[in-house]
Amino acid sequence: MTHIIAAPASRPVQADSRAVTLHFDNNALLAVLLGDHDRHLVRLQQGLGVRLSCRGNRVAIAGDAARVEQAQTALTDLYRRIERGEPIGASDIDAAIRMSDADDPRLPLSDLPAIHTRRGAVGPRSPGQSRYMDLLSKHEMVFGIGPAGTGKTYLAVAQAVAMLISGKVDRIVLSRPAVEAGERLGFLPGDLKEKVDPYLRPLYDALADMLPGDQVTKRMERGEIEVAPLAFMRGRTLAHAFVILDEAQNTTAVQMKMFLTRMGEGTRMVITGDLSQIDLPTGIRSGLRDALDTLEGVPGIAVNRFDRGDIVRHPLVGRIVEAYDARAAAEKETSARRSDATGR
Repeated sequence: MTHIIAAPASRPVQADSRAVTLHFDNNALLAVLLGDHDRHLVRLQQGLGVRLSCRGNRVAIAGDAARVEQAQTALTDLYRRIERGEPIGASDIDAAIRMSDADDPRLPLSDLPAIHTRRGAVGPRSPGQSRYMDLLSKHEMVFGIGPAGTGKTYLAVAQAVAMLISGKVDRIVLSRPAVEAGERLGFLPGDLKEKVDPYLRPLYDALADMLPGDQVTKRMERGEIEVAPLAFMRGRTLAHAFVILDEAQNTTAVQMKMFLTRMGEGTRMVITGDLSQIDLPTGIRSGLRDALDTLEGVPGIAVNRFDRGDIVRHPLVGRIVEAYDARAAAEKETSARRSDATGR
């Protein structure tokens, strides 16, 4: 349990500033919350822009009133997780920062719904992931659009595994277009399986995180899990399945229509992609962009757009995406100015 104490200021503070002290009942659990050498506390302080200090079993928070409230929420929610016996690490601290810093506050971090798999619970680590998980649980067709590292595919696979082991679907079908960075299958060594496996490896990796290795192998042998390139979908009707199309930005419009119309009775479909990473030949329109232009707003179809604030990989990934976005915006602005000058 935690208790909140209004902390009197030792000197005058600005009207929008606030200071509170959290009192934690269990010193051993508090030590876990703080981390080795207070590294979790330091990470929270830097991420939320507040001043944090610990003395005994009390943590003092000072700073902008809104930031203090966010820090208070993050610390309290993390402590509740520790009380339940859940471990926390740097990624959990970063998730608490992202969730508490959301423009649209949702449930407390400790109370957010999770996807339950054989390997444990998978919970959201950003506001965009929380919205996405909600859509995955309620809609038959969901588009997850956004940059690398936002969990688009990982959470879709988690939802698929959860529905398979609970008996809500009979099988999982995972697919990707075999088009990457201009390469063609014919140039790769080996038989067909050896040619397509590198393209499908991220899907295998996600599966391995959700199920014990022997379970993945057995379920694939029984046909309960199928991983195949998009070309193998033609002519099929997929019923009572959870179907995921990954890297959908590299489909053509014809391929995308073919895939979407494979949907049968009792089937869920998730289509994921990043429109800034299109590897199709110049002049070919992305099937993902075409589908969004055509289908967004159609009843029963949900679209979740992630942004760089939802990136849950190494912090550098977010900064890399931001740098590329900034350069693209600058180039677009320069091109527009040149067009204006030419028009004159």
